[in-house]
Amino acid sequence: MYTSISTISAPQCSYVLQASCRMLPIFRHQAQTLTHCNCITTSSRVHGLNFRVEIPGTMRIRRSLQWRCSASLITDPDAFQVGRFLGSYGFMNITSYSGFQGGSDAGYSSEDVGKLRTQDVGEGSVKIRLYEGRIAQGPLRGTSVIFKVYPGQKAGGAEADMMAANELSTHAFLQSSSKEICQNLVLLLGGFETKTGEQWLAFRNDGRYSAADYVKTASEKITKAISADAVWNPFERKELIERRRYFVVRILQGISNGLAYMHDHDRLHQSLGPASVVLNTKFEREGTYLIARLRDLAFSVDISLSSLEKGPGSLSEGLWRRAISAGAFNPIEKRAFGIADDMYEAGLLFAYLAFVPFCETGAMDSLSLQRLLESTFQLDLQAAREYCLADDRLLEAVKFLDLGDGAGWELLQAMLNPDFRKRPIAEAVRNHRFVTGAVL
Repeated sequence: MYTSISTISAPQCSYVLQASCRMLPIFRHQAQTLTHCNCITTSSRVHGLNFRVEIPGTMRIRRSLQWRCSASLITDPDAFQVGRFLGSYGFMNITSYSGFQGGSDAGYSSEDVGKLRTQDVGEGSVKIRLYEGRIAQGPLRGTSVIFKVYPGQKAGGAEADMMAANELSTHAFLQSSSKEICQNLVLLLGGFETKTGEQWLAFRNDGRYSAADYVKTASEKITKAISADAVWNPFERKELIERRRYFVVRILQGISNGLAYMHDHDRLHQSLGPASVVLNTKFEREGTYLIARLRDLAFSVDISLSSLEKGPGSLSEGLWRRAISAGAFNPIEKRAFGIADDMYEAGLLFAYLAFVPFCETGAMDSLSLQRLLESTFQLDLQAAREYCLADDRLLEAVKFLDLGDGAGWELLQAMLNPDFRKRPIAEAVRNHRFVTGAVL
């Protein structure tokens, strides 16, 4: 059942805000550097102080504002109908950075150790709600959409407004910067602001499943298959593992394609994780038709040289502070650091997809895996492999990365290199033999 946007009341919104979080991905708290060219301004109040927020090209999504962007976006709230509530999620803020603590036998020089940073995180104040919906008017009438709802300033503060504006600005730029829109990024169709100040962004509904949803389902299947009450037929096991390997490689292809497109167009993702990858299916038998798309661009950063030369914005200070700590001082070096930073996050996501779907539930999770790689083995992937090889629960993951004479480990080690200058770019990852599927 779908309802006109204008019928959504404040009590309904208040009720939804109290819904329990279905997923809480850990995202790096970075956002696009805000510049002063061709911008619309607004004022906000934080901690009793007035300040102005300026967003390139477009600003907050207002009912009375006609967007002027080359991407054709629907801005009339009456053009949409909202359906059922799908869930909500929050963000984790990075609050401080400290030096990587390595032992005397770590094998890294003091220069290498300085390039690794650990992060202290805390839960952010912005809670995002998701609804299904559809377009009710115009040439796209009947098109299914997913609404991403940012809270108003009263609930989410100025940060929510800036996140919504940054996500809007990034999608509008990426969707209008080339003749062909990248199929590995979610497609923004429009948006608006309600009377309560909430920002509603409407994305084409190309799938409700995230990579995290898929991994959870895959892990549960492993648990069920090896339970004491079930006998896992060796032929069924072989078939399942082969399908799973192909499915995961297809996800990796989508991620690398999406990142390559963003980096080629001078945009970082900066919030890459299992929940920020949306799938059109989570069923491995449909792997041939799988398309993985990147979403959650609220923290995207503009890394064009013209933007970097103007200096950091308040929401990207953390990224550039870490860049300076790693020895990246001029705009070209900072741009390279930003891309490498995205690739490191992609490396952690790669490790997650290579391990967790092949393990029974509880054998491995994202945080445990990250601690294992970063803290226990200090990014020595060969040592990590030897450790995992001794654990029967992790054996299928090791075998997966062993394909092609260790091609998976080779790629993972490169993406997680402690020296940002030695990490591969997204284009190189996309063309690596493990990601192309040549090793399958």
